[in-house]
Amino acid sequence: MTPTTHFFTYLNRTMQTNWNGPAFTDFGEKTSYTYGEIAVLMEKLRLVYEACGVKKGDKIAFCGVNSSNWGVSYLSILAYGAVGVSILPDFTGTDIENLVNHSDAKILMAGPLVAKKIKAENMPGVRAIIGYMDFSVLYATDEKVEAAIRSMDELFRQAHPDGFTADDVHYHDDNLDDLALINYTSGSTGNPKGVMLTFRSLSTNVTYGQEHIHNDPSKNMVSLLPLAHMFGMAFEFLYQVAGGTHVFFIPRMSVPTLMKAFKECRPYLIFMVPLIIEKIYLKKLRPVVRKPIVRLLWNMPFIGKIIKRKVYDGLIDAFGGKVENLIIGGAALNSETEQCLKDIGFPFVVGYGMTECGPLISHCPWQEFVLHSCGRIVDRMEIRIDSSDPQNVVGEIQVKGEANMIGYYKNEEATKAVFTDDGWLRTGDLGVIDADGNIFIRGRNKNMLLGPNGQNIYPEEVEDVVNGRGGIQESVVVMRDGKLVALVYPDEEYDRRGRSLEEMMALWKQRSNRHLPQYSQIAEIVVMDKEFEKTPKKSIKRFLYS
Repeated sequence: MTPTTHFFTYLNRTMQTNWNGPAFTDFGEKTSYTYGEIAVLMEKLRLVYEACGVKKGDKIAFCGVNSSNWGVSYLSILAYGAVGVSILPDFTGTDIENLVNHSDAKILMAGPLVAKKIKAENMPGVRAIIGYMDFSVLYATDEKVEAAIRSMDELFRQAHPDGFTADDVHYHDDNLDDLALINYTSGSTGNPKGVMLTFRSLSTNVTYGQEHIHNDPSKNMVSLLPLAHMFGMAFEFLYQVAGGTHVFFIPRMSVPTLMKAFKECRPYLIFMVPLIIEKIYLKKLRPVVRKPIVRLLWNMPFIGKIIKRKVYDGLIDAFGGKVENLIIGGAALNSETEQCLKDIGFPFVVGYGMTECGPLISHCPWQEFVLHSCGRIVDRMEIRIDSSDPQNVVGEIQVKGEANMIGYYKNEEATKAVFTDDGWLRTGDLGVIDADGNIFIRGRNKNMLLGPNGQNIYPEEVEDVVNGRGGIQESVVVMRDGKLVALVYPDEEYDRRGRSLEEMMALWKQRSNRHLPQYSQIAEIVVMDKEFEKTPKKSIKRFLYS
């Protein structure tokens, strides 16, 4: 096992060898940068941060949809020595404001949709809000700060009168144990959990990618997962940049847009949450493999192999024709989909991770993938099952190593709760591990649900909003066919003011969704005819409801 290579060691090398190579492109848009152009923009932003009085270790928040300028902003913050604060753009304006305040951010880099739902006066510690799509001034506390942002190009010309080349790039790579990023995993309900990740955590994930799934400037990548989440940030962005690949960002996600991007960009690697590949399976593969004649011939020695090859070729073609590896993560994959992919020999693997590990915990080469597992523990990490017999008796999965976070920002209570006394991180997931090290998740100790584009959805937060609507006594939020459904038990004593139950259901849904991010909107209200079953401690027995 090799030592972890700093992410900026990789980037310094990439800038030297691939200065004129394509780096970022917004798919379907005009914005596109070479690696050299990214370096110039990063230097301009460095001069802006400096002029605004931002010091090493100060916090700079960024919040917006996936785009080339999101990537440039992120890299510029970490290269400057500031701490990046990643906030999901789907949060409500109030939640974004609360998280910016909680993080102590001095500057906020905001996308256009985010800018419309926040108010600067609600974030008194912020010196400036910069619109990262064009690096314009959206707000500044004083004229000096505003002037620094507006004169970005002039500051650059003064600092580099003879131009800026690859020889001028020297990003610091001697700070592996410095705090690099605070990633917020949820909104402002209760005590916000800002996961503190060091450069070591980010870099060990990037190093693993470079050593096990090689990439280079000849390869393309489609970035489809939310960059505000660690899965997308680490493996559709940081690891790609480290190898000099060309990353295509999809600002507005939809399955048709995604399939069009695969066709045109021809990525070598695809990361997906189960919901997307399951939809592709249901639309493209299942109608074929479920035909009576195909089912009859599927496992026959010669003709079965030909049929499977045709199905394989069709899926490879749908993904652009060059895909070498499909990595699925975030939740369990439907067993029917998994079995079909295995039968046709498709190069896929199900991995496992969490934000607190930046994010990767387990993975393996697709040729070695064992059905229903999620791979083996990755390099520079250790795993144990808190069980008397880890191979047969389910226990909590606990991990330790270079990727582990150093804690939750300004939340000592949550930090203490998530680590064992001997320093292992409690994942909250339950599983077993076989003699070869393959990890099998048997259940979720947490209640987290996975949104359609990989967003973490915490049902308790949604239920807190639902339960606040007049006329609802209690609720349980579940996922059905990829959509959130609120199971509610009405308050029979509530005055409905002449409204029918159907009218109340429509009202509950409408009023709840006003206070929820787009990705956790309720699709349906289902009324229960009796109270939810409870434990002796009066907690709802969630496992009874789905």
